Amino acid sequence: MAKVKGAIVVDTQICKGCEVCIPVCQEKVIAMSSEVNRKGYHYAYMKNPEACNGCTNCGIVCPDRAISVYRVKVST
Repeated sequence: MAKVKGAIVVDTQICKGCEVCIPVCQEKVIAMSSEVNRKGYHYAYMKNPEACNGCTNCGIVCPDRAISVYRVKVST
């Protein structure tokens, strides 16, 4: 059976660092960067990419639509 592997892409220039995405990520994939974007906000990034299952929770709750979620089937 195929396993689903996920990945997120954060538009770092749109992300305001509100951290709404962090608690909805059950796999603890997302963290806040120590770097800032051009507006001075710390932005979200994939801290633990191998754990992402592509559930889309982070993309759904992002108020600025800064997170895109991708899913790929991986054969086991």
